[in-house]
Amino acid sequence: MFRRPGAGQLFAVSDLHASVQNNRPLLDRLRPETPDDWLIVAGDVAEQTAEIGRTLEQLADRFARVIWVPGNHELWTHPGDSVQLRGVARYERLVDMCRDLGVTTPEDPYPLWTGEGTPLRIAPLFLLYDYSFLPEGATDPVRARQAAIETGVYFNDEHLLHSDPYPSREAWCEARVTATEQRLAEADDPDVPLVLVNHYPLVQEPTRVLRLPHLSLWCGTTRTADWHRRFHVAHVVYGHLHIPRITHHDGVPHHEVSLGYPREWQRHGHPYGLLRRISPLRSPSPQPTVEGEPGDR
Repeated sequence: MFRRPGAGQLFAVSDLHASVQNNRPLLDRLRPETPDDWLIVAGDVAEQTAEIGRTLEQLADRFARVIWVPGNHELWTHPGDSVQLRGVARYERLVDMCRDLGVTTPEDPYPLWTGEGTPLRIAPLFLLYDYSFLPEGATDPVRARQAAIETGVYFNDEHLLHSDPYPSREAWCEARVTATEQRLAEADDPDVPLVLVNHYPLVQEPTRVLRLPHLSLWCGTTRTADWHRRFHVAHVVYGHLHIPRITHHDGVPHHEVSLGYPREWQRHGHPYGLLRRISPLRSPSPQPTVEGEPGDR
């Protein structure tokens, strides 16, 4: 494709886990190809506030624009973090920090991408999950969650991701989904399609390859299952599963753009490179069949 002078490219990555020692050399390799390139960071930068800030600052110094959404790890109130805020107060502190760094957040106006390819409206989302991504055979979220916890293999969110002042993560998720639906309806434009960016997948199908099916409970909400059809959407970008690939749902590409942990990327490599180019979209390369499990629970 012909590149206009000054036209940048739109890249995406997620699940950097910057506090993991063997990931740090990879972070230094996350660099633009042109001075006008943008970078989407779809959550799980790190767990502690200072590390999140340092990493986003480095990326903001390299790329023309950085767009961030929180993952579950950023929202943890980790006992080793100097910032012990919980729930909404923690999220708001992260938003303020990002704004100081010039990083776009889900609380900011959706930016218009006018680089290479067609114009796109980038919509960073913060939606959480509500335990409605039920594993096969389960019918009740409460019972499914309890059964999952009884296995002893579940997300640390149950201890570290607080919902204050909401009574539960489900209630916080409901509030976020309701408010975001309204924003997307207002931003929807058939002439400028959206790129929906969320830490979690918007549809449940990508979770079907998880090695431990019950972990899907912590991976999204069924309330977003039709968003790629309801709105004019060109791409969906997400992470969390640590299974880098592209799936298509109703013709819309859904990009899982995780870097993940060394034990994962040393096994499957980086089938699309360290950074995923979203626009202009390349023809996808053959990708390995992989199973995985999201994050360090």
